[in-house]
Amino acid sequence: KHYLCGYCAAFTNIAVTFPIQKVLFRQQLYGLKTKDAVHQLQKDGIRNLYRGIFPPLMQKTTTLALMFGLYEDFSSLLHSHLSAPELLTCSMAAVLAGTTEAVLTPFERVQTLLQDYKHHDKFTNTYQAFRVLKAYGMREYYRGLVPILLRNGPSNALFFGLRGPIKQCLPEATSDSTHLVNDFICGGLLGAMLGFLFFPVNVVKTRMQAQIGGEFQSFSEVFVKIWLERDKKLIHLFRGAHLNYHRSVLSWGIINATYEFLLKLL
Repeated sequence: KHYLCGYCAAFTNIAVTFPIQKVLFRQQLYGLKTKDAVHQLQKDGIRNLYRGIFPPLMQKTTTLALMFGLYEDFSSLLHSHLSAPELLTCSMAAVLAGTTEAVLTPFERVQTLLQDYKHHDKFTNTYQAFRVLKAYGMREYYRGLVPILLRNGPSNALFFGLRGPIKQCLPEATSDSTHLVNDFICGGLLGAMLGFLFFPVNVVKTRMQAQIGGEFQSFSEVFVKIWLERDKKLIHLFRGAHLNYHRSVLSWGIINATYEFLLKLL
């Protein structure tokens, strides 16, 4: 049931927040201001607003199903075989779940290509994008894997480790509706914090995955290149972070509240 609840929570979230994610994506890739990114989407037209939704729909629903489901499975497995402190076993379970999620990198890779307006004339759909990448070999599907691994494991450990303590700090819930609100606030705060913390990692990931073919540059090489392009100013590296913060509050609030709500129903 943890897998099913995670899947449904992700589906609800993607359907609501995808247009915001597209604005954020343009800011990460091109360093645009919010109004310029929105204007760019307006020029693309309503037909292209949900262009590229299939890969994140497939990737996020499967990823979150694995994130919640594998975390529970790995936690049970580690608790039954190790006598280590609970904090350590839960952290290990979260990192293992996050690392396993990285298997789905090809979906994140194709989503990046479909959302980049520079590739609008090259791909018409997800299937075509996968076919084009096939000519470059399997490794091309996993371009940007390193930043994904750097993001997934630590962020999962922090999410599952802090979710309980944060909810305990909130006013005690006395009804189903207040439980739902508390779960939304807890998930939203955590998502916003982790999204901001790992924002530069996602900027590097997006730049790496926007490339088709050519040299495979390391994480550090791409980071330095972006750093120099943005005048060596940290604030420029965080362009789009404020929008990501608000999107993450909404996104992870929906995910956590939906997941906990469905978990009680099943």
